[in-house]
Amino acid sequence: MDLTRLISASASDAAQAIRSGEISSVQLVQACLARIRDVEPQVHAWQFLDEAHALAQARARDAERSEGRAGGALHGVPVGIKDIIATADMPTENGTVLHAGRTPERDATVVAMLRAAGAVILGKTVTTECATYTPGKTRNPHNPERTPGGSSSGSAAAVAANMVPLALGTQTNGSVIRPASFCGVYGFKPTHGLVPRHGVLKLSRTLDTVGFFGRSLEDIALIAEQCIGHDERDPDTRPRARPPLQRTLAEEPLLAPRFAFVKTTLWERADASTVEAFARLTETLGVHCQSYELPPATHGAVDWLRTIMESEMAANLEFEWERGREYLSAPLREQLMRGREVRAVEYQKCLARSAQLNQGFDDLFDNFDAIVTPSAPGVAPPAATTGDPAFCSLWSLCGMPALNLPLMSGPQGLPLGVQVVGKRGSDARLLRSARWLVQSVHKH
Repeated sequence: MDLTRLISASASDAAQAIRSGEISSVQLVQACLARIRDVEPQVHAWQFLDEAHALAQARARDAERSEGRAGGALHGVPVGIKDIIATADMPTENGTVLHAGRTPERDATVVAMLRAAGAVILGKTVTTECATYTPGKTRNPHNPERTPGGSSSGSAAAVAANMVPLALGTQTNGSVIRPASFCGVYGFKPTHGLVPRHGVLKLSRTLDTVGFFGRSLEDIALIAEQCIGHDERDPDTRPRARPPLQRTLAEEPLLAPRFAFVKTTLWERADASTVEAFARLTETLGVHCQSYELPPATHGAVDWLRTIMESEMAANLEFEWERGREYLSAPLREQLMRGREVRAVEYQKCLARSAQLNQGFDDLFDNFDAIVTPSAPGVAPPAATTGDPAFCSLWSLCGMPALNLPLMSGPQGLPLGVQVVGKRGSDARLLRSARWLVQSVHKH
């Protein structure tokens, strides 16, 4: 496999090639590092990268394989890790000068799971400040004048620029789906509580979710399945059988999926190019897609999410506020000030509304397999912002699984994503429905 094919290979193909002996982990990691040297000066996706350490991991994976000990599904495959996720052998600085040079004593649970699956932890990808709205140094690989999105900016850009086949991100509002859309890659935010968050910067227990970036739905299923599990240190996970994401994705549905095209109350924020693109998409899907108007009970979702998010952020970033607020950006200080002013009764009302909304969606999913809606209002805006997360807010508030599918393009050929949303807990079914949708679009 030549260098060009190595850097653009899917993680699934790379894992199989390593398993069969066609390539080594060292060759794959060397190809990724060479690509990073070529494009990192323009993209700035990495916060920390030690080439010698990455290659040492790859050599260890190759030695294990030669000894017959290569059992993990990601054996020898490099993965980028968002820099709010703890790594014991690399700094984790959370996108803020307040945490500069910080190296945790232990891996986050999800990093430990990746290592157990044989992955090479290539390095730490750039995050926005404390995973909020102030942009980092990363630029969009398709146009450096455009934002890659946030807060998982480096992870999305690194996958899009062929620097690494897989990367971890997190989403509290729209921080996986939005950058995946802007950068033109597959992004997956699983059901809240499916992937343990111990060792991840805590902003909002109610909303924080670990997510994934990859080059195909098969790649997304591959990495996500390795990271699902119970961790008693994350009270929102629970003991359960690991859902067979890869097997279900590969199955042909017995019946063609039905999709609900949902505009939400935010449709006026959608750019003209987005409105036109989704009109074409729904026409392509034909009888398999039907417009669905959400009930008025969902209209306050963006405000409810903000109340929950900012009040929990204020509590979780109390140390940073008390000891170093002058080093925080003005937008983050404003968020924390608003969060500190939220009354307990209003916070509790917003939590209750979230639970009520999930019950209300039961009727929708009795009749449809998945929701189709924009990932973002349009293509990536200028680099001074991370873009509008509002088209993700309702689904994040409800803890529902969501995928970005890089199926369309907008002005200047920039990526324009399709967001597909499933019922809470039905992640495998969502992946299978999304695969059918992708195949249907590609046929046309």
